[in-house]
Amino acid sequence: MNPWAVRICTAAMVLAAAACAANAGTVQGKVVNATTGKPAASVEVILIQLQGGMQPVANTKTNAQGEFTFDNPGIGAQPMLVRAVYRGVNFHQPLPPGKSSVQVDVYDLSSDVKSISVRSHLVIFQPTGSRLTVAEQFLVRNETKPPMAYFRADGNFQMTLPDKATVKQIAASGPSGMPVVQAPIELGKNKYGIAFAFRPGDNEVRLAYEVPYSGNAAAVKISPSYGESRVILVAPPGVTVSSDQLRSMGQEQGMNVYEHAFSGTPAAFSVGLSGTPPPPSDTAGGSGNGMETQPGNGQGGGEQQGTPIQVVPGRLDGLKWYVLGVLVAAFAFGGVLLSRKTVVVNGATSMSAAEVVTQQAFSKEKAPQSLATLDTEAATSLDALKDLIFKLELRRQAGTISETEYAAERAKAEQILRNLVRG
Repeated sequence: MNPWAVRICTAAMVLAAAACAANAGTVQGKVVNATTGKPAASVEVILIQLQGGMQPVANTKTNAQGEFTFDNPGIGAQPMLVRAVYRGVNFHQPLPPGKSSVQVDVYDLSSDVKSISVRSHLVIFQPTGSRLTVAEQFLVRNETKPPMAYFRADGNFQMTLPDKATVKQIAASGPSGMPVVQAPIELGKNKYGIAFAFRPGDNEVRLAYEVPYSGNAAAVKISPSYGESRVILVAPPGVTVSSDQLRSMGQEQGMNVYEHAFSGTPAAFSVGLSGTPPPPSDTAGGSGNGMETQPGNGQGGGEQQGTPIQVVPGRLDGLKWYVLGVLVAAFAFGGVLLSRKTVVVNGATSMSAAEVVTQQAFSKEKAPQSLATLDTEAATSLDALKDLIFKLELRRQAGTISETEYAAERAKAEQILRNLVRG
């Protein structure tokens, strides 16, 4: 037989075997207590189907070595989620298509609020008719040693909303980034909390609410939750923003950016807004952004899935999470502003606007990485492409992207794949 024919047949057999393994519907997993570094035995593990909402489809318990196995037709064929329930708290790990093994890290729990600190606080304003939508993002860092998860069932992260505010959604994500919707806990006097397990590393809390915008004007009271020294404010062109100690930081991707720094102890401050944004551009279509959200049970914190909800022209879809479809037609800043994950533009990934703003405002000692460098790295990375496709499928199943937009973004991803294969 021709040597080239032998090689082609061999390659075909290898690919076929890999495809069968990817779709075998079986996953081998392990639950590890990352506080002690030891396997977690007798932990309940649940396999969750993301399509149509978070639907449990199988459950089991770990053995003495912390190991477990799931057999389900959806494994390998669609994105899924593995939940480990440790000491009554949910710890999640994504299971993307084609992956046949997974490790879920769980942690011992701490109820000490000093376990966390808020490293950045970002606020986006978007008027829509007689209502003003406000989206807030808190970057929450857990640096406990030994590593522990900060959690309290009665609400371990609290937020104070302005008067007459209506909560639209609260979500939180762990270090791996995918937001999971949280059930708000009413604490009285405009205060709300969530019961979320903040894991070691960077976590995010994302809050969306509406206030009246009568006469195209409103005053919004912003409350620093955990002693953050400054707050970054973002508003579209045409909207005037005023407040004491407010400094303009220019524009970022067509949106006006401001900084409110505290001269002393951080305290609540009022922001005045007036005016209307320009109408959305017809060319501002959606684009994949990594801002996928799945409904959760409000307890134990979502993992990877990561809002969290990520505005430049053509990158608006991420804000659908925040405004339930209201902001999509109006934002022209970068559909992923509130997410720190990378986003996709014209078939390649780039740094999200929020990451640029955060690095410039909070890490001035280090210049942000070149966008061209990030584009080059992502455009030549199969791992980045796989992550992109995984997130795109999650967004489709969560209903945060239309079929037309999904088809367009899928086509872009496939073009990247063709380029990588040719390269």
